[in-house]
Order: sequence, then structure tokens, then C-alpha cells
Amino acid sequence: METGRSRRRTAARPLLDNTVPSPCIGVCWLNDETSLCEGCLRTGEEIRDWIMMTREQKLQLLQLLEQRSRDGLS
Repeated sequence: METGRSRRRTAARPLLDNTVPSPCIGVCWLNDETSLCEGCLRTGEEIRDWIMMTREQKLQLLQLLEQRSRDGLS
């Protein structure tokens, strides 16, 4: 009989994308007014979710970060 633990071990795990480098520059402070990181301009949720995003989602977010930078958000 298969246990819950053995089922979890054999379940297919989604492949994590590591082809798009993180925009993190090591300046990790969330701005109280904008709720954006001072270094990379991501929200806390975007930072948290980065590792789980698909390649396409990461590329879309990078475009959004470029727009935030052009708009002078920080």
C-alpha cells in the first residue's frame, strides 16, 4: 500500500525556471510609501513569487520593472 509520504515523493514537481536572472541588486528595503523595493522596484509579493514564476511571467515582470524605473517609482 502506498503511503501519503511516498505519493508526495513520486509526484511530478513543476520545473522551476532559472534562465532569467533575478533583478535583485542586494539593496533590499521596501519603501513605506510605494511598497516597492528600493533596489529592484518589485513588491514584496513579486519578490516572494519570483522563484515560482514561469519564464514568461519573469520576462513580463522585468518589462513592468523597466516601466516603473522610467516612471521614477521607488
